[in-house]
Amino acid sequence: MNPYALIRPLLFTLDAECAHELTLGLLAIGDSLGLPLRSSVRGNPVEVMGLKFPNRVGLAAGLDKNGTAVDGLGRLGFGFLEVGTVTPRPQPGNPKPRMFRLPEHEAIINRMGFNNAGIDALCERLAHVRYRGILGINIGKNFDTPIEQAVDDYLLCLDKAYARASYIAVNISSPNTRNLRQLQGTSELDALLGALKFRQTALADQHGKYVPLALKIAPDLDVRQIANIADALRRHRIDAVIATNTTLGREGVETSPLAVEAGGLSGAPLFEKSTAVIRSLARALAGELPIIASGGVTNGERARAKLEVGAALVQIYSGLIYKGPQLVAECIDATNI
Repeated sequence: MNPYALIRPLLFTLDAECAHELTLGLLAIGDSLGLPLRSSVRGNPVEVMGLKFPNRVGLAAGLDKNGTAVDGLGRLGFGFLEVGTVTPRPQPGNPKPRMFRLPEHEAIINRMGFNNAGIDALCERLAHVRYRGILGINIGKNFDTPIEQAVDDYLLCLDKAYARASYIAVNISSPNTRNLRQLQGTSELDALLGALKFRQTALADQHGKYVPLALKIAPDLDVRQIANIADALRRHRIDAVIATNTTLGREGVETSPLAVEAGGLSGAPLFEKSTAVIRSLARALAGELPIIASGGVTNGERARAKLEVGAALVQIYSGLIYKGPQLVAECIDATNI
């Protein structure tokens, strides 16, 4: 019997965001009490971005924005965790309600808006965690920073996160921060990646360690846009790409009364669109840098499908809300290749 199957109905009686916060709190408490949460499935180690991952399955950014449950999450069997998105200054995010479950579709719509306590608070909290696995820190810009000054926000976060991160994910693809996806344009992306790569080199010398950079992109891209992004990633020697963020599309959930809600759609309906982007990226990149797959992984079969089209690692988030911790073990088992 899956214990989460007993808990989920209770959680789903709560507002989605309230349930989210309660779950993080329970994970933190469970870790402090030493509850035996770790998956028995260990997986096969794999080297990606110069880092040795104990298995291919990670937690996507967004679940633990402020790093409040890193130790608890680390005991679920993940091969890596990604926290954030975090911004230079604390910000409340968009007005509530801003997260909606679509259970009949195993989907979530959110318009959170990078609600977080800021990079300083995150780094202070990470200084005290016991987790020693691979930890990604996902960084973004503040909502009120003009797009022309976005590079400054990313550089500030990179500077502060560098010492605490195993890798740093650069989020330019959330649909919930105005104009953010504009940074995926060729000239804007060149400026951003050039600045980040230059600063990464300086920080590697300063700290005596190399922290890889991964770019997180949207699923709402055409083949030409994907090719342009692939060219920029190669040109600036970025270490990996995360594909994908949530989608503005509503394919697969048109019959839901919540489909009209603004925000990014994640979960099962995102699988095909995200996988198509990975397939196109893999062709364009020709193995020059690894792809981390995120989007619609709700079972082990879908996790393996991401690898089959060219991904090296897989991340889950919405699937965890619907399936619980057993999904981690299922995906690890399916990606032991």
